[in-house]
Amino acid sequence: MKMGLVVKQMKTVETLGSATVICTDKTGTLTENKMVLSELFFAGKIYHELEIGELNSIPLGRLLLDAMVLNNDAVMVAQDYYLGDSTEVALKMAVSRQGLNLPDGIRLAEIPFNSNRKMMTTFHKLSGKIIAFTKGAPEMLLPRCPLADQLGLKALVQAMTDKGQRTLAFAYRYYDHLPEHPNSITDEHDLVFLGVVGLKDPVREGVKQSVSECRNAGIVPVMITGDHLGTARSIALQTGIIQGEKELCITGEELGKMDEDLLLSKIQKVRVYARVSPDQKLRIVHALQKSGNFVAMTGDGINDAPSLVAANIGIAMGISGTDVAKAAADMILLDDNFVTIVRAVEAGRKVYDNILKLIKYLLTTNSSELLTLLLGPMIGLPLALLPIHILWLNLISDGLPALSLSFEKADENIMKRPPRDPQDQIFSMPRTFHMLWVGIMMAGVAISVQALAFVMHLHWQTIVFNVLCLSQMAHALSVRSESRTIFKLGFWSNPMMVLSVLVIILGQFMITFIPALQKIFHLEALNLQELIIVASASMSVLLVVELAKIFVKNRSSFSLSEDQ
Repeated sequence: MKMGLVVKQMKTVETLGSATVICTDKTGTLTENKMVLSELFFAGKIYHELEIGELNSIPLGRLLLDAMVLNNDAVMVAQDYYLGDSTEVALKMAVSRQGLNLPDGIRLAEIPFNSNRKMMTTFHKLSGKIIAFTKGAPEMLLPRCPLADQLGLKALVQAMTDKGQRTLAFAYRYYDHLPEHPNSITDEHDLVFLGVVGLKDPVREGVKQSVSECRNAGIVPVMITGDHLGTARSIALQTGIIQGEKELCITGEELGKMDEDLLLSKIQKVRVYARVSPDQKLRIVHALQKSGNFVAMTGDGINDAPSLVAANIGIAMGISGTDVAKAAADMILLDDNFVTIVRAVEAGRKVYDNILKLIKYLLTTNSSELLTLLLGPMIGLPLALLPIHILWLNLISDGLPALSLSFEKADENIMKRPPRDPQDQIFSMPRTFHMLWVGIMMAGVAISVQALAFVMHLHWQTIVFNVLCLSQMAHALSVRSESRTIFKLGFWSNPMMVLSVLVIILGQFMITFIPALQKIFHLEALNLQELIIVASASMSVLLVVELAKIFVKNRSSFSLSEDQ
């Protein structure tokens, strides 16, 4: 919730760190979903927002303004404040800002919008006549206007969309009487063209940087939108989703003509899908998955539910999303913002990293205790620890640092490395090797100290117990990063870890030196010589593990320079 996400299962955040593709809508996710009328084309002339009041004195111009207001489901809830689809709100706001009287033509019937027709028609009684206003995607509506200049209007629409504008065409038709059963087949033909409106939706702040972070992290952002190809391409260029000529933009119509093999051959290069239908979204998800991608998909409509379910991670919009979409998704984006998705990816990688650190820490420390108990008697030494010592080590010196690792900050390169393969095993070879050699080293240090103390007639059991506990603290400080040393990380970069270590050291001091606690834990006070042995042995673990990081890093750098 703090990040702007509602996650249904915690494993979803971890899984999001494996995403290789993020399929995102344009409106409201990449953009602010605050549509503003930018341009209006009428009778061969372009009018800007502040000029559309001039249309009120032109009969057909007034009819276009009426169409913008009447073929519209936005509802005014206060003075100059509307609720509804952002496009429809922008149309009503553009007219009302001119101080014009809004028409009160009663809606008699309608042919609702659908994603296949990409149009909507409403019937009204206006000035004593029955009139139908139709608005929709220009490429769908213009062919139904037989007297319109098809080529000229197509070029106009292309120019507007190239500027990043969403375009809507308007047309009308008069009737002698209201059709009994209005339908698209009979009533959305032989229309009279009125004009084209261009609306702008600003790109959200931070989206361009987030898209860049995605690319650096090996994640491909893909735009899937119902908008015109030109509009989609313009926003993709502004946000950095498209950066080169090899990255493709295709329409839903082109997608429909592709067979499965052709789509699979191009799917890795396509960055923008425009004018797509919900069923095509599902096809895109399946094709990306067949190409080996781990797909995160955003959606808001009822028809988006199948693609949200099919995606590896379904993300529903919290503001504009329907209840069906939210129920189908794995997580809900409360602010509908692409930036939040990228932050969630980073959080997912961080969560997984911290889980690995916790596992490495616990298994390493527990293996060191086990080996100390097993190997000591095998070489003739007494049993190093009593049951109460083991209980203390497992509950206190293991438990508190393990919890503190969950507060570890993300590595500085977390969004500069490729996504994790979801099939990767926790016990990979390098990770398992680390747990083995560090566990063996810690046990070796503990047994060596035990043997030395035993021969020197020192308080060997108290010494071994303290060495194991404090060497585990040293390892807890070191395991926080696989590559950066504790000095580069900074001691205070995780205050919870520092606090845990200090609390445990204080606890060790108390049970070692307070007589009442000594009796409970069967320990004896250590002298200065014994304390130096404990401190030296414990710090040797930290020193060796930190030197190993430097060695591995230098070897990797050397190998990379040789390859170049």
